[in-house]
Amino acid sequence: MENGSKLDTSSNVSLVRGTAVLGPVEYRMVSVFLVLLVCMVGIVGNAMVVLVVLTTRDMHTPTNCYLVSLALADLTVLVAAGLPNVSDSLAGQWVYGHAGCLGITYLQYLGINVSSCSILAFTVERYIAICHPMRAQTVCTVARAKRIIAGIWGCTSIYCLLWLFLVDLNVSESQGLECGYKVSRSLYLPIYLLDFTVFFIMPLLVTAVLYGFIGTLLFRSSRSHLTHHGGSEAWREAETKEGEHHGPGGGKVGSCPRPKDVPSSRKQVTKMLVVAVLLSAVLWMPHRTLVLLNSFVARPFLDPWVLLFCRTCVYTNSAINPIIYSLMSQKFRVAFRQLCRCGAEGPQGRAACLRTASYNVVQETPQKMQTSRSDVAGPQATASPPQPQEPYFSTV
Repeated sequence: MENGSKLDTSSNVSLVRGTAVLGPVEYRMVSVFLVLLVCMVGIVGNAMVVLVVLTTRDMHTPTNCYLVSLALADLTVLVAAGLPNVSDSLAGQWVYGHAGCLGITYLQYLGINVSSCSILAFTVERYIAICHPMRAQTVCTVARAKRIIAGIWGCTSIYCLLWLFLVDLNVSESQGLECGYKVSRSLYLPIYLLDFTVFFIMPLLVTAVLYGFIGTLLFRSSRSHLTHHGGSEAWREAETKEGEHHGPGGGKVGSCPRPKDVPSSRKQVTKMLVVAVLLSAVLWMPHRTLVLLNSFVARPFLDPWVLLFCRTCVYTNSAINPIIYSLMSQKFRVAFRQLCRCGAEGPQGRAACLRTASYNVVQETPQKMQTSRSDVAGPQATASPPQPQEPYFSTV
C-alpha cells in the first residue's frame, strides 16, 4: 500500500502512523497530556450541555435541540477519535483489533459529519426565526427540530457505512499494527473529496451567506431603532405607562416583545452561534488543508508535530462549544451553575434539585432584566412585570 494511503492523509483524525507514535519521549508526553486534557474538558462540557437542555424545561427550544445534536456529535468525535489517539501514543500501535478499527473509523466520520449538519441546521433555523419571524411561528418548532435531527443522524449513519469497506488492519514500517486504508489512493480519494465538499465546503458557504443576510437585517434594525427612539425620554415614559395600564383585562403583559428588545436578544443569540461557526471553520482548516494537500502530492507531509497540531485543533473544535455557550449565553451559564449545584447534592436530593432547575433558570434571568430596566426607566418601572426579550421559539 502506498504511503499516501495512510490514515494521516485522510480525513480520519485520530489514527497515526507508527513513525509518529514511536517518536521521541517528549512528543509522546506532550501528545498524551494535550489530547487527554482537551478530550476531558470536551467530554465533560458537552455532557453538561446535553444534561441542562434535557433537564431544564425552559431550555427546550429548536435552537437548543440542534445544540444537543452538535454536543452529541462532538462527544462522538472526542471518544472515537481523541481517546484512541492517546492509547496509540502510549502503546505504540493499534490495540483495538479489526472490529475496533472498523467501528472507531465509522464513529469518527459519523461524529464529524453530523456536527457539520447540525451547525447548518441551526443556522437555517436562525435565518428563518430572524428574517421570517411570522413563518418561524409554525416552522421553527421543537417537534420539527427533533424530526430534522433524526433525519440528519439517520442519513449520515447510512452514508458513513461506506467507510467500513475502506479500512483494515495493516502492518506499519515499525512492524506494529495500525488501522489504515486497504485500498489505493486512487480509489478512496474521490470518496474523501465528496465528503470534503458535502460536509465542509457546502455547509461553510451556506452558513456564510445566511449569516450575511441575518447580519444585514439586524444592522438595519439597529439603525432604524436608533433613528426613531435613540435618546427619547418621552418614548421611555410612554413605554412605562403602557406597561402599567396593561392588566388581566387588557391582554397578557409582555405577550408581544417590545421592538427595542428584539434586536438586542437576537443579536446575543446570533453572536454566540456565529462565534461557534467561525471557530469551527478556523479549527478545522489546518487539518482539512493538510489532508487535501497530501492527497495530491507524491510524498505526503507527515511531520509528527504538525499532525499533532492539526489533530489538537480538531479536538479543540469539539470541546470549545460549551465554553462559548457559558461565556455568551446567560441561560446556559445559569443552567450550568445549577447543574453543578445539583451534582454536589446527595443521591436523594439530586432528583429534587434537577426538578427545580427549570424554575431557577427562568427566575434568575428576569430578575436581572428587571434590575437593568429600573435603572433606565425609574422607580415606577421597577413594579412592572419583566418583559420577555424574544419569542419562545428562538430563545437560547
